Amino acid sequence: MKRHVKDAIYEQFTRTTKVLSSPKRLEIMDLLSQSEKTVETLAEQANLGIKNASAQLKELKSAMLVDSRRDGKYVYYRISNDSVAKLLLGLRVFGESHFSEIQKIASETFEDAESMEPINRKKLLAQVKKGDVILLDVRPSDEYIQSHLPFAISVPISDLQKELKNLPKNKDIVAYCRGPYCFFAKEAVELLKKRGYRASRLKDSVQEWASYGLPVKTSVAV
Repeated sequence: MKRHVKDAIYEQFTRTTKVLSSPKRLEIMDLLSQSEKTVETLAEQANLGIKNASAQLKELKSAMLVDSRRDGKYVYYRISNDSVAKLLLGLRVFGESHFSEIQKIASETFEDAESMEPINRKKLLAQVKKGDVILLDVRPSDEYIQSHLPFAISVPISDLQKELKNLPKNKDIVAYCRGPYCFFAKEAVELLKKRGYRASRLKDSVQEWASYGLPVKTSVAV
């Protein structure tokens, strides 16, 4: 009887671990932790076909990692609750501390002069609040609307080129996006520095910032 109960419980846990074994499903979860999205948007952002994206979402829903809602002819998907975002962050931290391959890939790709040195997040927040530092959120605008760092300005990477004229060159600019493995902030800093701005990249995602107990601004109900 005892063995049957344990086996049954652990079998339920594998409903989650089996789903997490897919790199693309992890990427979809990460995208949905930024904001809710349609299958069409997810397919484009994750470089998947519509049918493949739909199949991955079905698996995620079966493990209760993703919810959906219908609005007219569109179905919007989102992570089921904040515990999913915490699960993703915990998985990332575990992977970074146990697998040298992750650090090797990240250091070769992202660790450069544009990355910020280890920072005091509360100090950065105070500097942004005072106006001494400009904080740019370079994610798509729907992700900014869902949640963003306090006092951050939304300038999607696709709009940055035309918005340069509105950014001061006499202040430090810090750009952030979806986390340490997102290219948007890296590309933003490269463009800013090329045009003569003092710029650096903040590795934190909004979810990671919140995990430190720091404030996050939410513009819509989630």
